[in-house]
Amino acid sequence: MPRITILAVGKLKDPLMGELQEKYLNRLSHYVNVEVKCVQEGLQLLKALSDSDHIIVLDSKGETMTSVGLAQELQNLANRSVKHVVFVIGGAYGLDPSVRKKANRVISLSALTFPHELARVILLEQLYRAHTILRGEKYHH
Repeated sequence: MPRITILAVGKLKDPLMGELQEKYLNRLSHYVNVEVKCVQEGLQLLKALSDSDHIIVLDSKGETMTSVGLAQELQNLANRSVKHVVFVIGGAYGLDPSVRKKANRVISLSALTFPHELARVILLEQLYRAHTILRGEKYHH
């Protein structure tokens, strides 16, 4: 499985979101190496991305995907020997178009709009769910 980085604009301010983030990072550690990096918008964000990264931007206008679809996407990336997947979550005002342009794929977590802190936790939960789906574990159903 590729290494996963979640590149997020801004730090978590809500302690509850921090606890949930740690909960899912701990659960994910049994399946895959996941790291969360907090950066500033714009140039700092672009500097954190490498040309060899497979970049998936989260955007409310992106393609919707099911949990099973996300699991299949991760498996397809692993099958293609992709080494590093970076999920990018913008701040309260979204992402600079230059970041979106660099993405290999743009997805939406939902037709609903979430605060960026909650989107980070939802993404972590969905990554955990995807790995349990791939292993045939009972978490999904």
